[in-house]
Amino acid sequence: MLKDITIGQYFPGHSVIHRMDPRMKILLSIAYIVMLFVAKGFSGIAVGVVFLALSYAISRIPLSLIGKSLRPVIPILIFTAVLNMFFVEGDPLFKWHFITITRQGLFTAGLMAVRIICLIAGTSLLTYTTSPIVLTDGIERLLSPLKRLGLPVHELAMMMTIALRFIPTLIEETDKIMSAQKARGADLESGGLTQRAKALVPILIPLFISAFRRADELALAMECRCYHGGEGRTRMKQLKLCPRDFVAAAVTLLCIAAVVAVNAVCPLAVK
Repeated sequence: MLKDITIGQYFPGHSVIHRMDPRMKILLSIAYIVMLFVAKGFSGIAVGVVFLALSYAISRIPLSLIGKSLRPVIPILIFTAVLNMFFVEGDPLFKWHFITITRQGLFTAGLMAVRIICLIAGTSLLTYTTSPIVLTDGIERLLSPLKRLGLPVHELAMMMTIALRFIPTLIEETDKIMSAQKARGADLESGGLTQRAKALVPILIPLFISAFRRADELALAMECRCYHGGEGRTRMKQLKLCPRDFVAAAVTLLCIAAVVAVNAVCPLAVK
């Protein structure tokens, strides 16, 4: 399952979305999150689903990656759906002792599940189509007004990007450690909750040691290259907004307006 986690990975390409300005992609990702939470029913969510499907089609990112990225969060989806199904009050459809399933609960559970799926898939598209270096420049440029408040914007952007970049590396390292421990006879899948928690100790300790070693090596490499933060730093590629960026922004705003209109025309189906 660890190999299926694709968060933080970058897939090179030459699509329109790949060539968009990273600042615009970050802002449009935030706008897409707003779009999902503005939607009050499945009609509004459908607009977000269509927008996401078209974005993946334009970027030429395989849709199979969505399934891979969602497998690790399936337990969270099930847990969220169950909570909404059993604890949202409304017209009862099924009742057994203290367990009550309502029509409103089913509606809310389905809506939240679809919303979480779109949220994960939509935000993952940002890292799929943006390299870590370009993403760092985009975050730094967006946060540049905070420099007037004395905040180390460049260092913050660098730390955020490094953390995102090393997610796949740590996942791969965890998979290797688990395979090594299983080869030594470690049982990681049987027993109760306490026994499984104890079985994680031989995995977590080497993982933390490896993470600290990688961090020390990275810091040493940056010092050897005379890295001293963003002061006086120049860029080989300057970020410039192009017509495709404004077109993408206009389409996103139209979709948000469409979601608002759908909410007004088609109120909640379940009340």
